[in-house]
Amino acid sequence: MNIKHWLYDHLISLGMSDSTAKFLNMLALLIALLIVVLIIGYIIRRIIISISHRIAARSKTSFDDILVNNKVPLNVARIIPLLMMIEFMPAVLEDYPYIDGIVEKILQVLGIVFTLWIVRSILNAIKDYFKTLPNFKDKPIDSYIQVFMIIAWFIGIISSFAIIFEVEFITFVTSLGAASAVIILIFRDTILGFVASIQVSINDMVRIGDWITFEKYGADGDVIEINLATVKVQNFDKTITTIPTYALISDSFKNWRGMMNSDGRRIKRSLSVKMSSVKYLSAEHINGLKQIEIISDYIQKRSDDIIAHNESHNIDKTLLLNGRNLTNLGVFRKYVETYIEQHSAINENMMIMTRQLAPTATGVPIEIYAFSADKRWQNYEYIMADIFDHVIAAVPYFDLEIFEYSNITEVSRT
Repeated sequence: MNIKHWLYDHLISLGMSDSTAKFLNMLALLIALLIVVLIIGYIIRRIIISISHRIAARSKTSFDDILVNNKVPLNVARIIPLLMMIEFMPAVLEDYPYIDGIVEKILQVLGIVFTLWIVRSILNAIKDYFKTLPNFKDKPIDSYIQVFMIIAWFIGIISSFAIIFEVEFITFVTSLGAASAVIILIFRDTILGFVASIQVSINDMVRIGDWITFEKYGADGDVIEINLATVKVQNFDKTITTIPTYALISDSFKNWRGMMNSDGRRIKRSLSVKMSSVKYLSAEHINGLKQIEIISDYIQKRSDDIIAHNESHNIDKTLLLNGRNLTNLGVFRKYVETYIEQHSAINENMMIMTRQLAPTATGVPIEIYAFSADKRWQNYEYIMADIFDHVIAAVPYFDLEIFEYSNITEVSRT
């Protein structure tokens, strides 16, 4: 370190005291080292990333592409500047052994963290690669990778504590094993939260900003904070619900992220039609329903097919029950489905269905199943209300009645 001695002698020659000269000497060398490390680190990172992208583009295998996508070269490049810091920092802090010891421990712990990042990215790359292989598509690869990652984090954390407390790794593990019962008893919630945090992170179960519904804790809103012990949810009424982190892996909750990331929000609601109002359609009724524009072609085609079938089989239509017939409920169901398909707020590229559910004591449920293109809550509710306003108002045109509980009261009185 001739530069160090030259700078120190120069500062002394300027009339500075020994302690001041040593401090300024250390500070100047530290700044110079940081600048050099940052520049070299940037150059090395660019070189490694460029080379890895070229190799991945030219090779026939997809594994190297997966390594690049999981940032393995980037994480490897981060290690090199850190190794330079570990190599040259003792010379810079030679006159301050106490600070040198602290900085050395910090750099070694950072080395462990960077190594864990490399291991994690490699394991994720292996996981993604195995998922591309037909023989492993139905295998629980995620579980195996999680086990290896937990072991890696455990070894890394134990190694970090051993470095901080200047204890041999084996000695630290042995001491930890002897005190494990007391540690588990005292730090039960913290340990559960820590394990839950790892699993939540690895499985990508919840992110900040996700809308979740957790009925057990009365939570229905956006996640605003995730920490070791708790998850904070801001409900839509602006109240805050605090959920234990380990509850996310021990209890069931609903995460709406999949809906938010999709192309639509599901509408799944039904109305019940009185069974006594369901009937066959006569020719007069059919001619009247043909005036409904959006299903006039459907009714014409269906009625022509039914007439042709009944005539070909010489069916006696003096009694309406004989042969094939249109029903007011069936035509109504087709009308609702056509109306939804033509609705401007419905995503026509996702499933659209109007189905009849099993009859109940409250009538025959007709369920609308579709997806609104606008996923925002307020607009979604408006779209759904607009659809059912129209459908409910359309029911009498088909000589149908909607079931209401008031009908039960009237029947009981009679």
